[in-house]
Amino acid sequence: MDVEVSGLETLLYVLLIIVSLSLIAVVLLQSGRSAGLSGAISGGAEQMIGKQKARGVEAFLSRATVVLAVLFFVLTLLLGYFL
Repeated sequence: MDVEVSGLETLLYVLLIIVSLSLIAVVLLQSGRSAGLSGAISGGAEQMIGKQKARGVEAFLSRATVVLAVLFFVLTLLLGYFL
């Protein structure tokens, strides 16, 4: 049983692996929802600029998670179609 994988399928597999690893990394980089409350209680002596940076990074990570999740589903559906 000799199954040959086309170049497009190989490309989709490689992209799926890259997107999957990136999605895992982005999700792990995000702070938990309770971190904001514990940070405020334990010592919220941050400057306003620091808070804006944190919000900017969190917003970027949130957007990146959505984009990578959509890419993951699209690539998975494409691979399912070609198999």
